[in-house]
Amino acid sequence: MIFGKLLPREGNFFELFNQHAQHTVTAAHAFAELVKHYADPALRERHNRAVDDAEGAADKVTLEVNRLLHQTFITPIDREQIHSLINTMDDVADLLQDAAEAMALYDIRAMTDHIERLTDLCVRCVERVKTAVGLLHQVGQPVSAESALKTCAEIDQLEGEADKVLHTAMSKLFREEPDVREVIKLKAIYELLETVTDKCDDVAKLVEGVILENS
Repeated sequence: MIFGKLLPREGNFFELFNQHAQHTVTAAHAFAELVKHYADPALRERHNRAVDDAEGAADKVTLEVNRLLHQTFITPIDREQIHSLINTMDDVADLLQDAAEAMALYDIRAMTDHIERLTDLCVRCVERVKTAVGLLHQVGQPVSAESALKTCAEIDQLEGEADKVLHTAMSKLFREEPDVREVIKLKAIYELLETVTDKCDDVAKLVEGVILENS
C-alpha cells in the first residue's frame, strides 16, 4: 500500500482536525459538568461559559481550515471531504452550545434522568470522534484504518442508543408531564442532545468514506 507514503501534508489539515476535535471534547465535558451541577446557579454559569469558549475556539479552527482550503494547491484528501468533515464537526460543537443556551433560555427547572443519559452518550460519541479523526493521517496504514473504522462503528452504536433513549424520554414526557410548557422545553432539549449524536455519526460516516477511498 503506497498511499501513506505518497500522501501530501500541505495545509496541516489533519492537525487542525485534531484541534477542532479536542475543542469539541472540551465543550462536551463542560456541558456534562453543567448538567451535573445544574442546581448551582454559579457553577451552571461557569460551565455554560466554558461551553461557549470551547465552541468559539472550534469556530476559529473551522475558519482556518476553510481559509487554508482556498490557499492550498495540493490537499492530503479530497477538498470536498475536507470541507464536509470540518463543517460537520463544527455542527457538533454548535449543537452542544445550542443545548446549553436552550437550558438557560427555557429556564429548565431541573435535570432529568434522560438528559443525563443523553449527555453521557454525547460525551462518549464526541470522544470517539476525536479518536477516529486522530487516525486520519495514518489511513494508509491497515492497522490505523481498521482502528478508525472500528471507532466509527462504535459511534454508530452509541447514536442508536441515543435514539432509543430519545424515544423513551418522549413517551414518558407526553404521558407523565402535566405542564405543557415543560413538555415543550424538555422536548427541545432531548432533541438537541440526540442530534449531537446524529452529527457525530455523520462525522463517522465521512471518516469511513475517507478511509475506504484512500486505503
